Amino acid sequence: MDPKPDPNSTRFSSTYRLPLSPSLFPVSIFSTKNPAKTSFKFWKNLNFHQFYQFQQVSQTPFSLYITMELCSSFKPNSFDLSFSSSLSHFSIKTHVKSSNFGPRFHLLAVAVDPKGLPQNSPQRLLKELAERKKVVSPKRKVPPKRFILKPPLDDAKLAERFLNSPQLSLKSFPLLSSCLPCSRLNNADKTWIDEYLIEAKQCLGYPLESSESYGDDNPAKQFDTLLYLAFQHPKCERTNARHVRSGHSRLGFLGEYVLELAMCEFFLQRYPRESPGPMRERVYALIGKRYMPRWIKNASLQNLIFPYDDMDKLKRLDREPPVKSVFWALFGAIYLCFGMPEVYRVLFEVFGMDPEAEDCQPKLRRQLEDVDYVSVEFEGRKLSWQDVATYKPPEDALFAHPRVFRACVPPGMHRFRGNVWDYTSRPQVMQTLGYPLAMNDRIPEITEARNIELGLGLQLAFLHPSKYKFEHPRFCFERLEYLGQKIQDLVMAERLLMKHLDAPGRWLQERHRRVVMNKFCGRYLREKNLHRFIIYSEEVQDAFEHNRRLRNPATTSVQQAIHGLSYAIYGKPDVRRLMFEVFDFEQIQPKAV
Repeated sequence: MDPKPDPNSTRFSSTYRLPLSPSLFPVSIFSTKNPAKTSFKFWKNLNFHQFYQFQQVSQTPFSLYITMELCSSFKPNSFDLSFSSSLSHFSIKTHVKSSNFGPRFHLLAVAVDPKGLPQNSPQRLLKELAERKKVVSPKRKVPPKRFILKPPLDDAKLAERFLNSPQLSLKSFPLLSSCLPCSRLNNADKTWIDEYLIEAKQCLGYPLESSESYGDDNPAKQFDTLLYLAFQHPKCERTNARHVRSGHSRLGFLGEYVLELAMCEFFLQRYPRESPGPMRERVYALIGKRYMPRWIKNASLQNLIFPYDDMDKLKRLDREPPVKSVFWALFGAIYLCFGMPEVYRVLFEVFGMDPEAEDCQPKLRRQLEDVDYVSVEFEGRKLSWQDVATYKPPEDALFAHPRVFRACVPPGMHRFRGNVWDYTSRPQVMQTLGYPLAMNDRIPEITEARNIELGLGLQLAFLHPSKYKFEHPRFCFERLEYLGQKIQDLVMAERLLMKHLDAPGRWLQERHRRVVMNKFCGRYLREKNLHRFIIYSEEVQDAFEHNRRLRNPATTSVQQAIHGLSYAIYGKPDVRRLMFEVFDFEQIQPKAV
């Protein structure tokens, strides 16, 4: 029997059981049909009388014990309500403030049988609310893992990691060394090499013995490692290993620009009269991602990329990204170990690409009549890939790439020798670019002839299509611009790879895109005040004079054409000099105040 309180004592406690009735309880706050919809505001806004009506609304078999304390320092009519359930993970304390008079109550709800509770019981409700609070995401989204900063390695560990990395093992081949994995291959990597590498070499036409047998001065010694990395695309089993994932993405980043430059040089020499528009269509029809699965299947490499699936039955979105990734990385590895001639051999001999195939032809368009001559070596025949791959310039050649220069600069440019631009503008342009470079030629006449051709090439690089293109289609900078775009991309890719040894390919791709954007290329030319020497027609000159948006694309084209001319005459080292010393593509040189 419940004890009765002593009214004479200043402090008393009473425990008794109260029956509850369903009246006065707001159903709009609490839904018995779906307890999960009950909000936390229900508990917070619950007044004392509504709490007493809770039992019959929820139909829950639990006992409510009320312990009432009266203290000398109490606040009248202020309550502390505490709901404690064995099924919930937290306690809810609600403070309801009303008038200043009344006793202080401590209410405790205790479940008798938590396992046999109905579905809409408050204990079950509390547990569901706790679980929902765990699952529901906060207002501010958690940043992705790649943006969460990790504590930096201390100097000793960082130095040890880099010194033990294979990326610093080859001093003679810095670019090749930068594309090696950031840590040594483990047993899982060697298992794949032992099982599949011989098949890959056989399909590509390479000797089956290990490349470790080559000498240290031969870059092909690292071919086994790079070939292994080339096949570890992002959807394969080994991609979770950091050194594999990063190594593959870096190879693919380089291979994309190697392919673009190889196809550009090939089509410039094969079609010496064609404009860059149709040539771009030819290139896409051969190395576009839509056509790559066909070449992989021709070389029987599909089982190495999809060991558990039939490539032909996969959806396009599941088939093309892994194939493209492996395709690019494969040519990055071949370029690093064997050079550009081997790239041509694998493209046209192993993969069986045919530039004369019907589906590789450009769209029919109105062609301007070309009445100008081409160089003798291009007259009357189309160069094959063997001619391009095996060509070696003679010992006393004027240029680093004589055939590429002849394919871009028509012989008829000599008619412009001695004109006004040649006397007034050429000296200033050559002084700004640091031309002519000092060369060790056995015969002085070779140096003089090279400098003459350099001046004519510079005039062609500054010759806007609006001036002579409609009468002489090749007397403009378009073909030099096309070549300059590709060599500029490759030089920047090599620079980023050697500069950022631990960066994955995706980060390098974004960095590359931001550095060589077209608007920046034109800005670098304008900063040197070279845009004043571009040769426009009179109508275009008037339109461009007060319209910056029309003029800027022309400055971008001229800047890229200068790089193409530099590559054809002096080679890749001079392109690096122009990009990083003259034009300062990375924007790291101090500016004049």
